[in-house]
Amino acid sequence: MDAVATLIEKLGGQTDVLARHGLSETEFIDALPAVIEKIRGRKSAAVADRKEFLKSLLQGLVDAGIADRLEVPKYGDDTVYRLAIEGFGDVAIIQKGCPDGNHSSIDWTAPDWAAETYLWWICDSPRYHPGEHIAKGVNRLRRRFFGDWSDTVDGVIFHNDLCGGPERRCPKQDRAVNLGGMVVPPPCVYVMPDREEGVREWNWNGTTERRFPALLLSAFGIHEDEASSFIGHVGFMETGRSRRNVIASRYGLGQATTYRS
Repeated sequence: MDAVATLIEKLGGQTDVLARHGLSETEFIDALPAVIEKIRGRKSAAVADRKEFLKSLLQGLVDAGIADRLEVPKYGDDTVYRLAIEGFGDVAIIQKGCPDGNHSSIDWTAPDWAAETYLWWICDSPRYHPGEHIAKGVNRLRRRFFGDWSDTVDGVIFHNDLCGGPERRCPKQDRAVNLGGMVVPPPCVYVMPDREEGVREWNWNGTTERRFPALLLSAFGIHEDEASSFIGHVGFMETGRSRRNVIASRYGLGQATTYRS
């Protein structure tokens, strides 16, 4: 942050650079406070849009009878949605941004009350392909998995309002539905491993099962007997001093990609 501040301060004295953009030094300095506030406003609006997207989609699960109740986080609290499902318990959905940052993939807490907990990455950045975004997040989750943190997540979800649109084509577009007032394809869902002592592989072959992914996908007309063809998984392996990841993505019967690193 200090480096950025220094750069901006120095830019004010670069009259030749400013002139190429039609600005004088005085105009730049006078406009800078208002521009910073404008950028802050855009960022706040983007966060609000993400919250509204996830709130509408999860409320759609309630409206469809898949969940019984949605508890929305209060302003100022961590962005954790509580979704009550009869006969199962409460599912925690932790809203995060793009997966490649510490805040999105490391700085979170799984609530004690949750039967299952998921990170929901709402990422509108075009910087990387969605698969690369996910891989960067998994690298950070691996560090957390083998670190000193006691809690884990049961899965991760990558999905926002860009999915299925021209900016982010989706191979599951034929399963898109109107959920909460938005026409969106099914999300990319990945089951995460449980911690287990005395082993060298954790969900490497995708044997860990969760309850919520199939319930979520049922809102998109994906029946329970075909849900496994749409649920991906993340696994870890430890060999000597090295640790590896596997990320399996599934888009329907016979459609899958696997990435190992």
